[in-house]
This record gives sequence, C-alpha cells and structure tokens, in this order.
Amino acid sequence: MLAMQVKEKIKKFIKRTIFLGLVFLFWWLIFKAHFWPTWLFPSPITVLRALIKGLVNGSFVWGALISLKRVFLGFGVSLILGTILGFSLAKLKKFEEVVNPFILGLQTLPSICWLPLALLWFGLNEKAIIFIIIMGTVLSMTIAVKSAVKNIPPAYIAVGRMLGARRFNLYRFVIIPAILPSYINGLRQSWSFAWRSLMSGEMLFITIGLGQLLMFGRELNDMALVMAVMMLIILIGTVFDQFIFGAIEKRLLLKWGLEKD
Repeated sequence: MLAMQVKEKIKKFIKRTIFLGLVFLFWWLIFKAHFWPTWLFPSPITVLRALIKGLVNGSFVWGALISLKRVFLGFGVSLILGTILGFSLAKLKKFEEVVNPFILGLQTLPSICWLPLALLWFGLNEKAIIFIIIMGTVLSMTIAVKSAVKNIPPAYIAVGRMLGARRFNLYRFVIIPAILPSYINGLRQSWSFAWRSLMSGEMLFITIGLGQLLMFGRELNDMALVMAVMMLIILIGTVFDQFIFGAIEKRLLLKWGLEKD
C-alpha cells in the first residue's frame, strides 16, 4: 500500500513538472518570437535571475514577511467576524431575512472599491491595508459558514438530540464536526480573497511589501522584477493553499470517510 502511494505521488510530481516545463517552454518561445522588446517581455532566465537576486539581497524576503504579517492579521479578524456572522445568519431566520441581501450585494463589490474609504478613515498607514483585507475577506467567510451550517443534514441534529446533546454539546459534538470540511474549504477561498485584497492595498500607495515591489518594478520599467515578484506571490499563495489548508482539508475528508487515502 505504501509503495503504491509513493508511486502515485511520483507520477503526480512528474506530471506537474512536465506541465510547468511546457509553460516555461511556451514563455521562452514567445520571448524568442520578439513580439515585444526584451525589456518589456523578459526571458524566463532573466526573471529567474531577478528572483534569485531579490531573495539574496533580502528585499523579497522582507517584503514577503511584511505582507504575510498584514494578511495574517486581516485574515484572522475576518475569520472571527465571518464565523460569528455566518452562524448568526444560519440560525437567526429574521436576522437572515434582513441582512442576507446586503451581504450578497456587498460580496460582489471588489475589495479595491474600499480603498477611498480606507484612506479617508485611516490615512496612509497599516490600518488602511488591514481594513481592505478584512472587507475583501469577511463576507466570503460569512457566506461559506452560513452555507456550511444550513447544509447540515437534519437527521444529524435529530440523532444528536435523541442521544442527549443539547445547546453547547450539540454544537460541540454535532454541528461543528459536521461543518468542518466545508469550513476548511471556506478558509481556502477566503485566504485567496485576503491575498488578492492585500496586493490591491499595497500596490496603490507607498508601503513596504510585495505590492510595493511590483509598483517599484513598473516605475523603473523593470519587467523582470515585476514578473519575479508575481512568481513569488503565486508561490506563497500556492504553498499556503496546498500544503496548509489543503493538507488540513484532506485529513478531515479522510477522517470523515469522504475521500480515500
């Protein structure tokens, strides 16, 4: 069994490596076709050198750490608020009837639209960026939690009550375990919204972070720097999505018997 799992993982790794190689080959072919000047569309090697340079001199490392600090703070607040609001919408019918249309409407609003208000209310500082992250993330988390709670099979609640689960114990032993797979999926989605909102906030006014490095590269017409930062943003987002939230979700699905090992 273990040998089969290792073999399957190797096959998956090879497939992904081949796909990534094809992407870089396509990129190199476009570069060689000279549709754009080399300064405007650099080669993969040039971008890789810019990425290594940024990591070695520490600018990418510090930018990533500062951006992660902001996104963790905003994401954490959104997680708490979204969970409370989601449970309230799912359990309080009258509250849902009044608030739900506004939640759905605000969810369609891009996070960048909150920037003018953030600047007027908080000024050019960290609070403005955190506010943009929260507003771009909390509603997604709210909708995910509400849907997870509402989609619990009624039979689960009935059986829990028959077995004596009431109030706190009903939430502890029935409701929370039942929503966990959907809740983790909501976390993954909300993380992506938080990461995008962070970049929107950092790119539009001067502040240390990955978004500022993107704008710095644009102002210098250094497309290699811009693409290197973009690759770093994609890499960080993928690592958190696949190796943290994805791993937690997979363990839960295996535990619940919803996925085979």
